[in-house]
Order: sequence, then C-alpha cells, then structure tokens
Amino acid sequence: MRYRREDVVQRAIDVLDRYGLADLSMRRLGQELGVQPSALYHHFANKQMLLAALSDEILRRGARPVAAVAWDERLTRVCTALRDAMLAYRDGAELVGTVMAFGLGTVQPYDDLATALADSGLPGDLVPTAARTLLHFVLGHTLDEQTHLQAGSAGAIGDEPRAGSDFAAGLGIVVDGIRASAVVG
Repeated sequence: MRYRREDVVQRAIDVLDRYGLADLSMRRLGQELGVQPSALYHHFANKQMLLAALSDEILRRGARPVAAVAWDERLTRVCTALRDAMLAYRDGAELVGTVMAFGLGTVQPYDDLATALADSGLPGDLVPTAARTLLHFVLGHTLDEQTHLQAGSAGAIGDEPRAGSDFAAGLGIVVDGIRASAVVG
C-alpha cells in the first residue's frame, strides 16, 4: 500500500502518543505502516524532517484564532494555545522544543508572538528577545509539567500529580516584565 505524507504523519503521531519520543524510530514507524523504513524516506529526507512535520502538525491541530485584542492578551492566548497543543500529545513539549532548537520548522508561534509584541511599545531590537523569552518560558514550563505527569503515571517517581499549574501566574510575570520594558508613548 502506498501512503501519503499526511498518512505517515498521522501514524507517527499515534506512535508518539503510544511509545513516546525516545521510541519513535523510522523502523518502528515502518513496522506500524507495514513498509520498510527506507520507504519513509520518500516522504522525509531523515528523521529530523519527520519530527519537524510532527511538530508542525501538533501545533496546527492546537492552533486557535486570536481575535483582535490588546497585545498582552494576544501574547497570553498564543502562549496558552502553544502549551495546550504540546500537552495534548505524549512528549509534545520535548518534540516541539527540539524541533525549534534545531531550527527545522515550527516558526508560527514565534511569528505570532513577534506580531503581538510589535504593538507593545517595546523597542524593536527587543522584540525578538521578548518573543524567544516567551517561547522559552512556555517550552520549559510545559516540559516540566509534562515530564512530571508522565513520570508519575509510569511510576518512575513517587510524587502525586500536582494540584494545579502556575503557568498563568508565571506567564503573567513575564508579560509584566515586557510591559515594564515597553516605551510608554
């Protein structure tokens, strides 16, 4: 059977959810699809490009329209949607963070943040830094949350699930810092 690229990505997301990022290999994916791993290279030059496609698909599925609201509310909505998208899939934060660090794709969250920050009054040379800072906060916080939850579920740690998340409070602190750095006109 011949698979389309979208079919391969969908099955790879299923494998990611069942086995985790560490066990997502071209060999395992080929077995799941009933093809030789070499057949996957018709769609993806290497595993890194497959991971980039997975990351993009996870973020596409989690994307939400951001209405025309104040810049700080747009930042909060973009960051929250990014977090929720990553939490929806096993090892989602690790996958998206890795792809972003390698510069292989997944630029939409950065672009959305930079666009919102352009209206903040922040000096233009600080917009890229602020956008990256927000991304680093979201990625780091979500990775911590997801790893703790998954480790607890697997019995790898004895901790109880955390009662709640302080994501919104931490994000508020970062956004307040950006607001304080903005030029008041």
